[in-house]
Amino acid sequence: MIFRDKRYIVLFLAPTMLLLFTFLLYPLVQSVYYSFTEWYNFSNTKTFIGFGNYNQLIHDPVIWIALKNTFILVIGAVFLQAGGGLVLALLTDSIKRGFKFFRTVFFFPIVISGTAIGLMFSLIYNYDYGLLNAIMRGLGLSEQIWLTEKSAIYLVLIPILWQYVGFYFVIFLTGMSKIPEDIYESAMLDGITGIRKSIYITLPLLRDVIASCLTLATAGALKVFDVVYIVTKGGPLNSSELLSTYMYTKAFNGQNAGYASTIVIAMMILGIVITVVLNKLVKKEAVSY
Repeated sequence: MIFRDKRYIVLFLAPTMLLLFTFLLYPLVQSVYYSFTEWYNFSNTKTFIGFGNYNQLIHDPVIWIALKNTFILVIGAVFLQAGGGLVLALLTDSIKRGFKFFRTVFFFPIVISGTAIGLMFSLIYNYDYGLLNAIMRGLGLSEQIWLTEKSAIYLVLIPILWQYVGFYFVIFLTGMSKIPEDIYESAMLDGITGIRKSIYITLPLLRDVIASCLTLATAGALKVFDVVYIVTKGGPLNSSELLSTYMYTKAFNGQNAGYASTIVIAMMILGIVITVVLNKLVKKEAVSY
């Protein structure tokens, strides 16, 4: 049915546009405005300071630690979450029996809340009664302080990356199921099997799915908060701080919502830049095929 009267289109789009403006565009504009102000304790007084918060952002040493850790998380999400999901999908694609079992097992961690996973791993890393030190004692070895300044960021990434591998596994598996079998049959007649089939057929045909997963992985990495905050709270000595956790600290512990808004804008710009670069790389590789 074709609507000749465009008023119907406006009528049907109005609820969506209202929600989009209320919960996305308006808060974004407000955050941009707040980033140019000093706003302490969420009071009614906001002092316009121009680019003062951005100047502070550049010279804040903790921001550079958080930025480095965020990049580590993004790289891990791209290669270990999305890449791990792709590898698992390629390995299980040819399995005829037990297909549903593997899909359920790999997807299961994502249904567990990040808070529960963070609490579980904080208990695992605990010095006094943690699982790792219990294993060390059982083996007759000395106990270790696992969450140190050097190791905290890497140990806290383990539960984050593990949780979402199954999510990308299911996405890639669904994308691979849409590839026509005729293509694989023709490839087999030409002698293309095994890993060559994955490289020359599956991966090029999945380039749109790969690009989508890279975008999701990047956005998800920038939004990580709960697991890190529960396991380390950004410590010790800010060594596992992310942009998201530092923003929370500045907004609610430091009570400087203006500076926290500046960190939010930096996170948004960083996410856009990384996503654009990754998508261009994927398209460039697709063209080379």
